[in-house]
Amino acid sequence: QVQLVESGGGLVEAGGSLRLSCAASGLTFSSLTMGWFRQAPGKEREFVAGVNWSRYTQYADSVKGRFTTSRDNAKNTVYLQMNSLKPEDTAVYYCAVRTYVDVSRTSGGYDYWGQGTQVTVSS
Repeated sequence: QVQLVESGGGLVEAGGSLRLSCAASGLTFSSLTMGWFRQAPGKEREFVAGVNWSRYTQYADSVKGRFTTSRDNAKNTVYLQMNSLKPEDTAVYYCAVRTYVDVSRTSGGYDYWGQGTQVTVSS
């Protein structure tokens, strides 16, 4: 049974940093593509970042230069380091896994999802 568990969310002031973690189980983690998405109230879920098996990464323009995603295959964990946070980054953040080698920017391209973790950035 595939399970993704996010952690690391919380309340932070604008300009601050948070690191999200997503621990995966029930799958061959090292060969899969991992994605991060977020959903703010009243908005659609949007792509944030993704990393494939070869550590190739992609980022949304809105977070490029501020967020970094990485993976530790030994720990079956993917991370999202978020720096210079802005109030508009406030959302529930989800990690997801995709059974293809490329990073997809659409939520429909992912097969399994975590439960989400809340990130709130105060101004």
